[in-house]
Amino acid sequence: MSGGAGAGAGPGPEAEAAAAAAAGPEHRVRIVVEYCEPCGFEATYQELASAVKEEYPDIEIESRLGGTGAFEIEINGQLVFSKLENGGFPYEKDLIEAIRRARNGEPLEKITNSRPPCVIL
Repeated sequence: MSGGAGAGAGPGPEAEAAAAAAAGPEHRVRIVVEYCEPCGFEATYQELASAVKEEYPDIEIESRLGGTGAFEIEINGQLVFSKLENGGFPYEKDLIEAIRRARNGEPLEKITNSRPPCVIL
């Protein structure tokens, strides 16, 4: 009795394409990060931008200079993270999840989880 009914290799490219189509069209995502240059936050922006581009190469991400202590992130014009409110920086995984939601047309929620800024003792 051999079980030759299924290939057992998992879903093929056709099934994956069908699942993607069922999820709906991908929405355009534009990210603006406003940061304080004198505070030394440019390196943090570059690190975050690099992680976003690695995960989503087609995403538009731009920076602009902000006020003292600022590291504010907008997705499609909606503020999703504020260092001025949270006191730290966003975790990359939280930002990647917010981008995924934006691409799927889901409502965005503010990222409230943050990692503390680097402290020199």
